[in-house]
Amino acid sequence: MSYTYPLDAKGNQPYTIEEHAVQPTPDEDPRVSVDLEKQSKDFFRDPHEKDPNQAKLPIGKRLLHFTWAWYTLTMSTGGLATLISIQPHMFPGLISIGALFYVVNLFMFAILCATMVIRFMRFPGSFKESIKHEREGLFIPTFFLSIATIITGTQKYVVQMYEAEHEMRGWIVTSMAIAFWVYTFCTFCLAVFQYSFLFVGHSYVLTKFMPSWLLPIFPVMLAGTVASVIAADQPIESRMPILVAGVGCQGLGFTVSILMYSHYIGRLMQVGLPNREHRGAMFIGVGPPSFTCLAFIGMANALPQEFDLQRDGLLDGHLLRTMALVSALFLWVLAMWFFMIAFIAVLHSRPKYFHLGWWAMVFPNTGFVIATISIGNSLRDEVILYVGNGLTIAVVLMWAFVLYHNVRAVWVADIMYPGRDEDVED
Repeated sequence: MSYTYPLDAKGNQPYTIEEHAVQPTPDEDPRVSVDLEKQSKDFFRDPHEKDPNQAKLPIGKRLLHFTWAWYTLTMSTGGLATLISIQPHMFPGLISIGALFYVVNLFMFAILCATMVIRFMRFPGSFKESIKHEREGLFIPTFFLSIATIITGTQKYVVQMYEAEHEMRGWIVTSMAIAFWVYTFCTFCLAVFQYSFLFVGHSYVLTKFMPSWLLPIFPVMLAGTVASVIAADQPIESRMPILVAGVGCQGLGFTVSILMYSHYIGRLMQVGLPNREHRGAMFIGVGPPSFTCLAFIGMANALPQEFDLQRDGLLDGHLLRTMALVSALFLWVLAMWFFMIAFIAVLHSRPKYFHLGWWAMVFPNTGFVIATISIGNSLRDEVILYVGNGLTIAVVLMWAFVLYHNVRAVWVADIMYPGRDEDVED
């Protein structure tokens, strides 16, 4: 008996597929999965195209589409306030400008919370549906990210305004520690339970991966950033537990992000860039390495000068600060790479209609600029610090640009309208 193997016909006949004849599979939606630049404009209609004859709706009905994604506005404004507070080259009045952003952010946050409550009261069942929704639910973490920026802004513009001997300072410092622990507990629970629900309640296709899938892990990751901001003013007995928790939470968030990045890169290699209307959200990828970079440097600088872990002179504060700086340089370049990929993608095909995901062009980039300034301070390099000043101006201009389009989008019903917001299955 003789055994033979089947003939290998690979290469004998060319294997070709007519690209325009391929239909999307039933579980794919072209709103995010189709890169329109790679397709025939006659075959694929832009799914985001606005109906010029859409009916006008009263504001009361449009409130149903006031989604959790609106908190991207306050997390970006709060992040900008923190960024202004750490500028290396101050001029008279700069802190007042930053304090104005901080107060405006508090005002915006209060308005958003009130509007969300009105939505949930006016439309019974909408709260539960918003949490369960496959897309809108991913933006619940932006509420907690807004709180994180409020905590850091309070540290910069309230706590640090009091003299060390002021009778109110001790109470406020303790309040900041309590706020940190409450925030850390809530965001850890969010990361556990929201991902658990997503694993059970939804089936996401990896070829449709979007950076917004990272959002549930972002708030607990920013516990490390919050720790790096508030720890230095805390008493030693409460400072060390905050730093330990901050390192752990930062490690959790960054590790999960790295795991998700593999799917993100795979999606880009397999099906190309997202739909042009969602490319601004690609800047979310800049966040994890940027915030980890600034958190490492900030927490290392918050260590007591006499810190020595084993009391043997080997693992002291000086060594840890050097290790933090080296790690920060490693992560900063990774953040720069993600920034350039997103920047080129947006320039290649600019969005036509406003989406609240545009705020991703502000908030993650505030972390990137703060990381740049932190590295410049550690290296005592004036060139890097002036680059940080220039990037800050760019972020401020981008904030104003996105805010203008946000207000305009509400006015012309590009958002807060059926089928135009994050509450539509995408």
